[in-house]
Amino acid sequence: MSTIDMASLQRDLAALGVRGGDVAMVHVSLRKMGLARGEFGTGGAELLLKALEAAVGPDGTLLMILGSDYAYDWVNAKPVADRARLLAGTPPYDARTAAVLPEVGWFAEVFRRASGTLLSDNPSGRFAARGRRAEELLRDQPWNDYYGPGSPLQKLCDASGKVLRLGADPETVTVLHYAEYLARVPGKRRTRWDYVVGGEGGPRHTFIECLDDAHGIVDWPGEDYFALVTKAYLATGAARQGVVGRAASELINAAAFAAFGAAWMEKNFG
Repeated sequence: MSTIDMASLQRDLAALGVRGGDVAMVHVSLRKMGLARGEFGTGGAELLLKALEAAVGPDGTLLMILGSDYAYDWVNAKPVADRARLLAGTPPYDARTAAVLPEVGWFAEVFRRASGTLLSDNPSGRFAARGRRAEELLRDQPWNDYYGPGSPLQKLCDASGKVLRLGADPETVTVLHYAEYLARVPGKRRTRWDYVVGGEGGPRHTFIECLDDAHGIVDWPGEDYFALVTKAYLATGAARQGVVGRAASELINAAAFAAFGAAWMEKNFG
């Protein structure tokens, strides 16, 4: 089995179609790439980050969704009327130091910690970006509906950005949350997330309202509908497909994929 190193990753990314100046949202499985600690040893995530930055070059930009490992997120499973009481006196959420949502993966945590990474401050829809257009992508992210109009996802699409999937599971494509906002579907389910956040006036209870990105905008039996949309899109042949490291990988036009996802939802949810 061939060795994975900086040169091989750069060759694989170039063969997949990643180019200098690209704006790319990245989803990574280090395990599938062969870069997880158990197989590769330490430093696999850091090596991949260097390879990605080299691939998009100084004019390129990398974007990731982080979410937040919020110790009191269990409160959001309780009735809304009880949440302020349950959160009273808890430590405030800090976007600068909070670890990523565990299921997002170790690469996202390395990305977050890397010097020069910019972070948005929304605890539910926290993004991170690096590169020339990082500040532009994260600027003025909506507090409510953080995946909708004006979000980093819309800006990614407007910038002719790409979704770079490196071994990621088919349901993990965050840009499809933007498609949920585009889709003309009646009765979309909404939700609310409650937090204690810090600020000049001290800790305060606040909440965020948005489409339900935890359980879906409609009841849907069977396989996760994000996975179904992703598989359907890949079946059209519109994405670039290849192997990076040891992982099956795809490079997808973000705007085209969001439009496809919205149309799929309209057809299947309508």
